[in-house]
This record gives sequence, structure tokens and C-alpha cells, in this order.
Amino acid sequence: MKTLRFLAYVSILFSIVFASVLLSCQKSDDEETYMPDFTFTEDVNDANKIVFSNTSIGLYLFMQWDFGNGVVSEKQRANTNDQTVFYSEKGDYKVQLTLWGLDNKLSNNKIVAKTISIDQDVFLADFTYLIDDSKPNFVTLNNTSQGDYDAISWKCNDKEFTGDNIDQIEIYLPRAGIYDVELHVYKDGFEELLTKQITIAQDDPDYLDNMTLVWSDEFDGTEINTDYWTFETGSGGWGNNELQNYTNGDNAEITDGKLIITARKENEFKVAGSYTSTRMISKGKKEFTYGRMEVRAKLPSGTGIWPAIWMLGGNISTEGWPACGEIDIMEYVGYDPNVVHATVHTTSGSGANGNGSSKTLETAEEAFHVYGLIWDNKEMIFYIDSPENVTHTYAPSKKTASNWPFDLSQFFILNVAVGGNWGGVQGVDNTIFPQSMAVDYVRVYQSIN
Repeated sequence: MKTLRFLAYVSILFSIVFASVLLSCQKSDDEETYMPDFTFTEDVNDANKIVFSNTSIGLYLFMQWDFGNGVVSEKQRANTNDQTVFYSEKGDYKVQLTLWGLDNKLSNNKIVAKTISIDQDVFLADFTYLIDDSKPNFVTLNNTSQGDYDAISWKCNDKEFTGDNIDQIEIYLPRAGIYDVELHVYKDGFEELLTKQITIAQDDPDYLDNMTLVWSDEFDGTEINTDYWTFETGSGGWGNNELQNYTNGDNAEITDGKLIITARKENEFKVAGSYTSTRMISKGKKEFTYGRMEVRAKLPSGTGIWPAIWMLGGNISTEGWPACGEIDIMEYVGYDPNVVHATVHTTSGSGANGNGSSKTLETAEEAFHVYGLIWDNKEMIFYIDSPENVTHTYAPSKKTASNWPFDLSQFFILNVAVGGNWGGVQGVDNTIFPQSMAVDYVRVYQSIN
């Protein structure tokens, strides 16, 4: 009996040891399924150009380069394409190649690092800046780069300055805050970037007066300008269970210097496609970052109607909604007459949880009103008719990607919906049709320097 117990014990112990070894081997095999590595050589014609070759082995999903000079590649699918990098200044640079395994977990990625040495300078990128006490919102930039380069450009506050004779320029920074100013220096198709931060102590009291009209559609022609606008079409509900079919311009016309968007009833069934209307967008044609946007319009009326003047991020095709950001300059639902709404939608708050305010406007349906937005890197201010008549302010105290995707371009949308999750809360009154939103103009003002 003791012998049998002993043999059983030995058998169990052997099984545990075997399983441990097996698991250890499997873990080791998993860990060794890929290994990062790369080589580098000088370009045959230029010792300051280094050619990097990915020589990693095994199976992995993504890779990313950090070339040690401030240039970091996008995280990309595994490939073996050579990368040529230009180093303008002599010195030692730590270059890293990061790989993500098949599980695509940051905690399990692998990194290889190597140091390269550059023996000579080509050019040294640098600049100085001066703030005039008598003009505290104007900054003079001076390019002090030394060496052999082809051209420069500047970028600040989403504006880029290029061309000849820009070694010294004056830029206008209207609001108090900290700004990143970039100097781009170019040589043989390669680029070096130097960034410095400039602090502006106060807002310019003449901020709005210093803006210039940079684009407008006055709707003073005979046809809608397709260089500005695209008609979006379809009757799929548009994410809100709406009932209209947006047509290819059949429901929009220009009359007496006004854009007229008309929603019409096609049948009595109150289902998708029972109504037609127009949705016009400026995506890819007229997009803007920051500025003063004004749209002068008169609104339709009746239960079930839902007109809107709004903007969406130009990157919606890649980022999706609401990550791209949405700015509702004006929304109106006919079942709640004479109340207009301004709302911001982001990842941190969208749909019914958007950040917005409502305003009573007794003549919204009878008269034209200006629906305005003042937007910069600090805040958004919504107003009606005059910047003094503020209806809503959006200014997160700590801006993040989830609550402020608004440092990139946005495009305009003009539309009249029927029904839907909001517009159709109290149904649709079929006796009201046709109903039209009239738009006098769309205007964009920006600081030009």
C-alpha cells in the first residue's frame, strides 16, 4: 500500500514538473516569435542622410521609428521599406525601432535602440522673437538659422507663412495664452523643425475688429456654387431615425439673393422617404480652423421640422463621430417654437449629453437673425445677431482629445430634417408642408497675420 502511494505521488509530481516545463517552453516560444532589429548606412552622396533598414524577424503587427532627432513615424503595419532621414546637426542620436506583437498590446511590445553619430553640421535651425510692449499681441519672429539650407517656413496658431523674404515676420496672437511657434527649415527635400513657446499676457480688446472676411457665400448668383457645396443624398435616417430623403439639389434654390432649402411631403405615410429635403456640406471645399463664423437665416415652422446650421470635423472619415467634434451653431425643433439651441458634441459628451444652451428668440420663424460663433484655441462663444448677445460658451478648463478636438478644420452643413430622435419627438404634422429655411449668407472672418 505504501509503495502504491509512493508511486502515485511520484506520478503526480512528474506530471506537475512536465506541465511546468511545457508551459515554460510555450511561453518562451511565444516570447521569441518576433525580434526587432535594424541596420543603418550613410547615403552614398550625403553623409548627413542615413538610410535605415528594418531587419526584424518573426511575426508582428505594427512598427514605429523614433529617429532621435524629434522625428517619430506613425505606428504602421509591418513593412521592410527603407527610411532615409536627414540630420542637419552633428552629434549622437539614439534611434529606436518598436514592434507590436500579434496581440497588439503596448505592454508586450519590443524595442531595439542603436546610436548613430553625425560628424558635421549642415545647418543649425534657430530663431528669436520679440514682443513689443506697445503692441503686446504682436510678435516679431527672426530666423537666425546658420549654414546651408534651401528655404524656411513658419507655423503658429494654425497659420503657415511661406515664400520669399520671411526671415523676419510679424504675427498676431490675439488671445492670452501659450503658443507653439514652429520654424521649418528645408534642405534637399528634407525638413528640420524647431519649436519654441511664446507667452501672450493679455487678450487684444480689438480682437474682433482685427479680423478680416476670408470667405463667404452671399448666394447672389442664380445657382448654388458647387465649388463651395456638395449635396449629400439618401434616406437612411442619418443616425437619428430621420424621415427625409435628401435629394441632389432638387430641394434647394437661390431666390432674390437667398438660399432656400425646402422640405416637402411626398406621401402621407410618415416613414423614411415620405419627405424630401436638402443637406449641403462644404467638406473638402471650404474648411476652417478658428475664426468668426456667421450665418444669417430665417427658420421654418411646424411640428416635425428640424433645421440646423452646424459644423463637423474634416477628419470624420478617419476619426468618426463624435471624435471628430461637432459644432451646432444653431438647431431648431418646430414642436418647441421660438427656442434656438447651440451645442458642442465631443467624445466626452455627445447626443443628449452634448454641452449646450437654449435661447428664446420670438421672431426666429418670422425674421432673419445672425447665428454666430467666435472660435479660437481657447474657447467657443455662440451668439445671436451680435457678439454681445452671447447664448453659450464652451471652454473646458483642461483640454483633452476627448473634450477638445477643435484645433483642426471643420466644414459647414446646412440642412432641414424631418422627424427623427429629436425633431420628431412629438410626431410630424403633415399639414405644415412645404417648409423652408432661408439663408442670406455664410461668412467666415479670421485674423490674417
